[in-house]
Amino acid sequence: MKELAGDGIPVTVTCRVLKLARQPYYRWLANPITNAELVEAFRANALFDAHRDDPEFGHRLLADEARDVGEAMSDRTAWRITSENGWWSAFGKKRARGKGRKAGPPVHDDLVQREFIADAPNRLWLTDITEHHTGEGKLYLCAIKDVFSGKIVGYSIDSRMKSRLVVNAIDNAAALRGNVAGCVVHSDRGSQFRSRKAIRALARHRMVGSMGRVGAAGDNAAMESFFSLLQKNVLNRRSWATRDELRIAIVTWIERTYHRRRRQDRLGRLTPVEFETMMTKTLALAA
Repeated sequence: MKELAGDGIPVTVTCRVLKLARQPYYRWLANPITNAELVEAFRANALFDAHRDDPEFGHRLLADEARDVGEAMSDRTAWRITSENGWWSAFGKKRARGKGRKAGPPVHDDLVQREFIADAPNRLWLTDITEHHTGEGKLYLCAIKDVFSGKIVGYSIDSRMKSRLVVNAIDNAAALRGNVAGCVVHSDRGSQFRSRKAIRALARHRMVGSMGRVGAAGDNAAMESFFSLLQKNVLNRRSWATRDELRIAIVTWIERTYHRRRRQDRLGRLTPVEFETMMTKTLALAA
């Protein structure tokens, strides 16, 4: 965009063509993420994945695992990153309950700043991951919500919380919505959203990542409200013997109840599907 502006093309025109708002661009221009911060984020992500898979490993073994997946660093660098984030070996330092867990560094700028507003579909999406126990073990759900209508435009359900959970949700949402170029996808700083695979998935669909710089619930409050409804209406209603049983219940509630029966005050007492149908016709006529 800087190069185009240097060639005499106004930023306003470029933003309109790319379907980007000017304010987030200027915020990024004033405080961009440096290459060093991006490298640090990828290193931290690799160390965290290794720590989660083998919590007994110390920083040297974690550094070895990170190097195996292409994130080269010295043992000293690995020690600094793991120490700053509180990722200790299970045989090393003891942590107080609930302490020592720290979100990793962001790989995207915060383009949302808690302003969860969109004037058209596919302008701003929110995404997050939730989990629930079954008799067979945990089941993980990554959901993506369009702020415009509140509709869940994509989701992925799996028995493991890996980066593919996020990638599948992004791919499903892009396939459903079609023209998603320029859409801002806002998430928290979980390692799955900071992974190279997730970043490549956004680039593949020409979408723009956004990530809160502080580990506060308010940074993704609009997505948390959906998960709260899911928790109350599905997850906590009963115990679930199998993952498939819970998977079917989640999909049924999203597609049948949340999308087509649950009316929302902010949508004028319409359901997400009704609101999108009505507003899409209105926007088409206005165009």
